[in-house]
Amino acid sequence: MLANHTHERLAALGLPGMAKALDDQQRQPDTAALTFEVRLGLMIDREVTERDNKRLVARLKFAALRQAAIIEDIDLRTPRGIERAFFAKLVDGDWIARKQNLLITGPTGVGKSWIACALGHKACRDNRSVLYHRMPRLFEALALARGDGRHARLLKGLARVELLILDDWGLAPLTGDQRRDLLEIVDDRHQRGSTIITSQVPVDHWHEVIADPTIADAVLDRLVHNAHRLVIRGDSMRKITAKTSNLDAASKP
Repeated sequence: MLANHTHERLAALGLPGMAKALDDQQRQPDTAALTFEVRLGLMIDREVTERDNKRLVARLKFAALRQAAIIEDIDLRTPRGIERAFFAKLVDGDWIARKQNLLITGPTGVGKSWIACALGHKACRDNRSVLYHRMPRLFEALALARGDGRHARLLKGLARVELLILDDWGLAPLTGDQRRDLLEIVDDRHQRGSTIITSQVPVDHWHEVIADPTIADAVLDRLVHNAHRLVIRGDSMRKITAKTSNLDAASKP
């Protein structure tokens, strides 16, 4: 009865992790050999773990990462121009603490979005706020927001996160409103947060995509000068995966 009462009190106090740990201890016969301090420490550890997991789930839900990618699954053996030492520094995340940017460029299919999402997932695990957007969809959302009065609030939300991922940049030349929106985003985040941009277009040609010399200078000055660059080369990973799947299927009796 006392144990049940304690369990109910822990749950009522918003300590479900400690309540579950207490249940586990009651079901384990060797728990009686542990001291009170050890048992209490195990319960507290369980509570901390439960809360950390809930916060991580919430951060990942908010981030809305396009790919279910984690850094442990990134293939560094395939020759794509990714140096292991440099990638280890990206995974460490100190560049995010320093409010620096990361520009990932390369042809379609080489894994730019996957790597960006994996780094975003790692940032969530490191207790950082992350938000993912595909640039075409983001520009559409900003255009709609401009019409219904949410524009300033949407820009404020983009400025607030510690790591913003802008995927598929430069698929088409920008319109006047899109150029101004991009400048607002970059200016709001300059030295206040980190941004990952993925693009098929080499950085040297971004001026042409922005298509306005004055705005292009302003955007690139804020974005490029404190950015790390990851240029990925090689064949499409989708093509490689498809070939591997076909070979596996062909080898089956």
